Amino acid sequence: MVEKKTPTAEEYLESLPADRREVVSAVRDVVLRNLPAGYDETVSAGMITYSVPLDRFPNTYNKQPLSYVALASQKSHIALYMMGAYADPAQARWIEEEFARAGKKLDMGKSCIRFRKLQDLPLEVIGEAVSRMPPEELIALHDAAHPPKPKKGRS
Repeated sequence: MVEKKTPTAEEYLESLPADRREVVSAVRDVVLRNLPAGYDETVSAGMITYSVPLDRFPNTYNKQPLSYVALASQKSHIALYMMGAYADPAQARWIEEEFARAGKKLDMGKSCIRFRKLQDLPLEVIGEAVSRMPPEELIALHDAAHPPKPKKGRS
């Protein structure tokens, strides 16, 4: 059985139509310029992802790398998943306030910022949001949300 190779971020970008590639590439550049040290860029679940690698933090609730940011070209929009905003309501509020201050309409679910054009995003806000959470803080938020289960023992 031949194992399927996971694409690189560059291969993911090359697979996109030119107009989408331009937008996703520009947002990726902002993420990479502002990403705190300790996150890895990979392609997972059809998205460019920025995660805490398992060799650094293997104790995730789902045994997958702890995801911080992901970027994907979806059917009708481009999505920027900001897991820091999902994990920390203060971060989500900050993003909402900064979009408003920049005069931009925010289309956001729990972590997903949806947009169609680069002009829809205040890139400086995205860069600042990405820079605000080092891996140690994301790990602490993960651990607070998923405390270890007590081991079952004999009484």
